Amino acid sequence: MAHPYHHALSSVKKWGGVPEDFMRIHAWFDESKQIIADFRHRALRHHAEGIFMAETIFGTTLTLSTGRVIPVRWIGEQHVREDLGFIPSFADWVKAIRPEPWMGHAQRLEDSLSREGAAEPLRRQPDSLYSGDQETAA
Repeated sequence: MAHPYHHALSSVKKWGGVPEDFMRIHAWFDESKQIIADFRHRALRHHAEGIFMAETIFGTTLTLSTGRVIPVRWIGEQHVREDLGFIPSFADWVKAIRPEPWMGHAQRLEDSLSREGAAEPLRRQPDSLYSGDQETAA
């Protein structure tokens, strides 16, 4: 499938209604084309977690113009299956990413702060301060 509208037409064939009933959800799955306009955009939402994210954003169910109520998850599953042939996990996508040196190059913030003469790191307060007791720390 190349466009959210085509996914919406497919949804109409499956569940009834009109394409406009489904466009917002299918467009959301493909919004990542704004970032990268090839198949790699799918790594952001075309997986099981993306389907559950759609449910969080659009609600558990969608009421069609016909009055029929269907799960949003069904629409997400349809979209991903039409594009990929199955529903991968996010881990499936991550396994396909070739690690680059810059991805793991992190600087220890505490080291750079101590070199710059920043204040001492915060120390954990006595448990009594967290438990609601009225004692003061010594």
